[in-house]
Amino acid sequence: MEATVAERGQITLPKAVRDALGLSKGTILKVELEGSRIVLRKSVDDAVSRARGRFKLDGFESTDAAMRAVRGQGVDGGDADR
Repeated sequence: MEATVAERGQITLPKAVRDALGLSKGTILKVELEGSRIVLRKSVDDAVSRARGRFKLDGFESTDAAMRAVRGQGVDGGDADR
């Protein structure tokens, strides 16, 4: 696949690439140089980061306690089956 640099330095990513990565209008990409290569990465500050902190963990005193419950670990962090 190829992309041509336009007059103002813009490129259009091929539709197959946009579709495969779920890129849409407004998606933030990080631009990095690795030697002579240009690497584009979806920004970590995407949908997951925007949702962070918006949900309550009813019945748990902390995120750690909720994660221990999900993993089946007891209060001390060990396996509940032991």
